[in-house]
Amino acid sequence: MVRRSTVDRSPQPDLYSAGYDPGTESQPAGTGKRPRSGYGWRGAGGRWLVWTFRVVVWAVLLIIGYRGVMAIVLNETPPSTTPPAPAASTPAFPVQEASAYALQFGQVYLNFSPATAGQRAHDLAPFLPPGTPDQQLGWNGGGSLALQSEEVAGVRVQDAQHAVVTLLARVNGNMMELGVPVYAASGGLGISGEPAWLPAPKPAVQPAPAAVNTDDAAQSELMGQLPEFFRAYASGDQSTLGRFLAPGTTVTGLGGSVVFGSVTGVTTPAGGDVRHIVATVVWKVPGQPAKATQTGTTAANLEMTYALTIVRQHGTWYVQSIAPSSQTSGQP
Repeated sequence: MVRRSTVDRSPQPDLYSAGYDPGTESQPAGTGKRPRSGYGWRGAGGRWLVWTFRVVVWAVLLIIGYRGVMAIVLNETPPSTTPPAPAASTPAFPVQEASAYALQFGQVYLNFSPATAGQRAHDLAPFLPPGTPDQQLGWNGGGSLALQSEEVAGVRVQDAQHAVVTLLARVNGNMMELGVPVYAASGGLGISGEPAWLPAPKPAVQPAPAAVNTDDAAQSELMGQLPEFFRAYASGDQSTLGRFLAPGTTVTGLGGSVVFGSVTGVTTPAGGDVRHIVATVVWKVPGQPAKATQTGTTAANLEMTYALTIVRQHGTWYVQSIAPSSQTSGQP
């Protein structure tokens, strides 16, 4: 018995080529929806993205080209990204060390006498270059010089290795200046030549003070009040000092190093409740022998001038501060 094949081999319509979509088979007729292709829709939207990208690329290329042409025309040089090499640091001249060195040298150089010539040459040797023929550095061996005091007055730096240190000194009772040439190298110091004797600073004459409008009433009041203040200031008596001080003011006092003598003058300019006055005080120096005179003996006294700030509260003057004065009593 021969079985007949059940496979339908008759020609079938090409459903997919006709736009058949199985997903739309169950949709009722007349819905108006177009059958979708099985491969999806690839419309013109993708081409717009491509053209937009091309426009951006061309704009960037045009900008880069324009900048390059302008750089060539204007001869512009692009900034260097390499940081500049640090400048070589030049060591500065050692001013402080050279000042101390010159002071030590001055102690030896400004003291000489025939009796100590050998010791002076020995003490000068560390300051001078080895083999220096003049071991006395200019002194001929006669006479004598004695140094009483010296200070550094200034340093004139010439370069990293050379400077002149000026000493203000008192020798044989007279003031003078000494210019000391100092050489610095490799962490060492030396005297590079003979020093120079220079004149002492000339006196400065202060101009005459301008007239001041004084407050006679306040001045009279203070002349009666300040002696007790300065007496307490000399002894350092805090309980008594507190009676004369403005609130919040602290004054230590001199702790008995001097004894109050008198107030010889007070300059009180006119003004408000805060005044800046100048007071001249005589101190007695304790423990000093009195000077014999025809009329008796005179103790050691020192007249000094103070600048005070005073404030008026409740009709009474109080001291707010006390300091050295750059003026004398009777000046503004």
